[in-house]
Amino acid sequence: MNNQPALSKSLKVYQIVFLGLAWMTPMIFFTVYGVAYDAAGGQMVLAYLIAFLAIFFTAYSYSRMVKAYPIAGSAYTYTKKAIHPRLGFLVGWALLLDYIFSPIIAILTFGIFMHTEFPSIPVYVWVIVMNIILALVNIVGIKSVARISGISVVVQILFISLFCLFIIKDIATGQASSSTLFSLHPFLASDVPFTTIFSGAALICFCFLGFDAVTTMAEETIQPEKTIPKAIFLIVCIAAVMYIAISYFTQIAYPGFTFTNPDNAAYTLVKLVGGNLLSSLFITVLIIATFTQGVSSVTSVTRFLYALGRESVLPQKVFSYIHPTFKTPVVNILLVTAFSFLGIFIDLNTAVTFVSFGALTAFTFVNVSVIAHFYIKLKKRSFTETILYLIFPLIGAAFIGWLLTLLNKDTLLIGVAWLTVGFLYLFVKSRLSAPFVKRDHSKVTVPEK
Repeated sequence: MNNQPALSKSLKVYQIVFLGLAWMTPMIFFTVYGVAYDAAGGQMVLAYLIAFLAIFFTAYSYSRMVKAYPIAGSAYTYTKKAIHPRLGFLVGWALLLDYIFSPIIAILTFGIFMHTEFPSIPVYVWVIVMNIILALVNIVGIKSVARISGISVVVQILFISLFCLFIIKDIATGQASSSTLFSLHPFLASDVPFTTIFSGAALICFCFLGFDAVTTMAEETIQPEKTIPKAIFLIVCIAAVMYIAISYFTQIAYPGFTFTNPDNAAYTLVKLVGGNLLSSLFITVLIIATFTQGVSSVTSVTRFLYALGRESVLPQKVFSYIHPTFKTPVVNILLVTAFSFLGIFIDLNTAVTFVSFGALTAFTFVNVSVIAHFYIKLKKRSFTETILYLIFPLIGAAFIGWLLTLLNKDTLLIGVAWLTVGFLYLFVKSRLSAPFVKRDHSKVTVPEK
């Protein structure tokens, strides 16, 4: 009888939604506002609509695969089970870039904003403090993570709602360019080429990253085959409503809005809308948001490493260890914390480069996995099933694959180099030991706490 401690099943739909939104960070709309505005030629509403459609098809594919395999592992597990274990390993290896550098992005962003508020304290001090706090919160347990994430998401949604109310007030009192709340203009391309809008959509897709991360918590979720798919669609739809709403109101109220520096364009916009009071509140909420993004990021990567350890892809005794009291992968948390101290030495752009390649590669193969599992293996080929299990995932794979090709040359070279290292690791491991996939965990029963 196996008495090894296991992950505790405790998460419900609303907790998964909060965790996903916390990882996604709704306030990311503001952090990329200037760059996205420039890339989309000011047509933010259309760009967000296109990005939502692209992500929706990929979210659909995730919802199908998590029903088929309700276990931790995300794109790695789905590709391994649906297509081939070795390809699954390489996809997982690429995804590792996304997950392991995500906490660094959150930690760096937190440090930058805190340094802005307290210039006398260097960024690296905030990086160290944030790292230690993230480790402690994650070690205590998944319920504490969900609780903190919920508070952060509520605060972010309240700020976004307040921001929109300020704009509505300006429109109602005649202080904005528009005198009506209803207009079709934001949904029309006007004189902006569609190629420009699609370029903006390609960048904006990254604002939706986070819905996929919740699949790594399948084994800590009550009835994951039902709960996770619901949560995925709720996360994507809630985010889309918020992003499109902000874009719509800002576009009709301030169509001539200009800025000099894309990096702080959102701060300029917030100050225009609500003055010093709202801009001060904006910085505070943004700091809270980046903190909880870090909490959720550490949660996701440590569960992913747990899945790789349990499958013996990584050393099993180390990465599949679960603390008997906290029911969390403590060793993984400590390893990720140690790695995240790289935030002291690298810049934000470098970390984002790794994340972008890993995420888009994983998204592409999750879409392909739906076709391989349902349409090819299970032969679900009726008219309706062909649409659900061939057409939809093909659209998702094509769109995300196209976005992958839009990454700059340096990013693609780094990604290929990382995959080459993974291939060599797989080759050596297969020569020194038995195949790394020994057991089928597709129907794992995880004891409750």
